[in-house]
Amino acid sequence: MTDFATSAGHWYDKSGTPRYTIVGKNGKERNTTLRDAREHGLVPSVTTIIRMAAAPALEKWKRDQLLLAALTLPRIDGENEQDFLKRVDEDWQQEGRAAADRGTSIHAAIERHYRGEIPDADYWPWIKAAKDCLAEHCGDQTWQAERSFACEAGYGGKTDLHSVNWVIDAKSKDGPAEGRKLWDEEIMQLAAYREGLQVVGAKCGILHVDRNNPTAELIVATEDELQRGLRMFISLRDYWYAKTGLK
Repeated sequence: MTDFATSAGHWYDKSGTPRYTIVGKNGKERNTTLRDAREHGLVPSVTTIIRMAAAPALEKWKRDQLLLAALTLPRIDGENEQDFLKRVDEDWQQEGRAAADRGTSIHAAIERHYRGEIPDADYWPWIKAAKDCLAEHCGDQTWQAERSFACEAGYGGKTDLHSVNWVIDAKSKDGPAEGRKLWDEEIMQLAAYREGLQVVGAKCGILHVDRNNPTAELIVATEDELQRGLRMFISLRDYWYAKTGLK
């Protein structure tokens, strides 16, 4: 199991230890399921709960990528419509995976640095950009990286960086973050992490790292946004438990 997760929908035991996978009865490792969670008393991740709400921006991005693939992918002589649509679907997903993989590598390099490990030297410019940005906005902090937790409120998670004063989640995107506002799902995530980590009053922000250029910007959530985000998250948590029947 990799230390740096590439997808959401994770589980945690009551001690906060990630249980993303489990060894099945056949002795083989597989993804943890809701049935496993019932059997072992696991709690869902913050991202699993947030997925109960629609994400219009993400869905629009997916539609845009699909349309771009359809417009730019050349047709093959004699190809029927079904085969063409299949190639379009594969093409846009391949492009998305390539961008996601690069973002994951940058994300992991930054985390390795803050864990005291030696990351790939190719990513040092992005690490430096992240460090400089955090130093400018947060000052001198004792950062903890990749700390997982589970809380009595019935969920768990793993934060990218946090201190007693700050909770930071890193996002790698294409292009600068100038003028970008926080999405509701980002605000809910930050609010839930702060509550789960019990760092009362800590400031929270998204560290936006440009995948293509070594630049980073910190987008800070206001306290009003965080309070609203926590209310939304708790409502989704209650809905998730009611829908799944997990207790």
